[in-house]
Amino acid sequence: MSQRDTLVHLFAGGCGGTVGAILTCPLEVVKTRLQSSSVTLYISEVQLSTVNGASVARVSPGPLHCLKLILEKEGPRSLFRGLGPNLVGVAPSRAIYFAAYSTAKERLNSILEPDSTQVHMVSAGLAGFTAITATNPIWLIKTRLQLDARNRGERRMNAFECIRRVYQSDGLHGFYRGMSASYAGISETVIHFVIYESIKRKLMEMKAAASMAAMDEEEEAVKDASDFVGLMLAAATSKTCATSIAYPHEVIRTRLREEGTKYRSFFQTLSMVIKEEGYRALYRGLTTHLVRQIPNTAIMMSTYELVVYLLNG
Repeated sequence: MSQRDTLVHLFAGGCGGTVGAILTCPLEVVKTRLQSSSVTLYISEVQLSTVNGASVARVSPGPLHCLKLILEKEGPRSLFRGLGPNLVGVAPSRAIYFAAYSTAKERLNSILEPDSTQVHMVSAGLAGFTAITATNPIWLIKTRLQLDARNRGERRMNAFECIRRVYQSDGLHGFYRGMSASYAGISETVIHFVIYESIKRKLMEMKAAASMAAMDEEEEAVKDASDFVGLMLAAATSKTCATSIAYPHEVIRTRLREEGTKYRSFFQTLSMVIKEEGYRALYRGLTTHLVRQIPNTAIMMSTYELVVYLLNG
């Protein structure tokens, strides 16, 4: 792969990630709130069978209830909490990821069977590891800001204050909290790209067969335009499958990144969440996550493919 090709993949990956992050930020805030341990609400309800007249029930709100609470108590601006670090991090994160993925795939194709499942799995794994290690501090700050619930009119913590608080409480090590869960999440990335590349290869084969049969240029131009719709559907399908399988690592990562958290390690957090809240807690926020990730991934991947296509002429 030439230096120009690497730069193209860097730029395309950054553009795709940025566009997707801006459009789906409110859904990510709701998802992060649902994943956290502080989402549990205590609601007073009348118990006719008790002398005291009232007791406290522990319930977990759904996505719409959570969205309603944020809008009522904090205002619409809170739905974009953490967008700053997200924009700072998403471009380099996606750029590093796509560049590492393309470079690894290029080299592995000369060692293993070209474009095989093994090539895509190893490439996706290496790319995920590289991007996670480089950008984890940014995502920790983003998560802390998204979990910083303040009522209307209260002064909100900004990114620089958050950085100072993390450093004062945990030192440099604090910026890498949740990284073990992110490494576990590489399995989601691997599954996603294996399915995506498989569907993409099938689409290319179908296009090649159709191109041989097509005779007029106008029909060919229509087919080129429809390619990006196919890639969006491929990305959405692959991400849905991967997320549904590997979602619990998302909940564990959010718990590990909470301020003043009792959660210390990946397996300790996994065990504690199951013990205290049950297995269902590991899938809290999954619906919101899917609603966000499907369009986000489709936008990101199609933007990436479009930018690569345009820059390569």
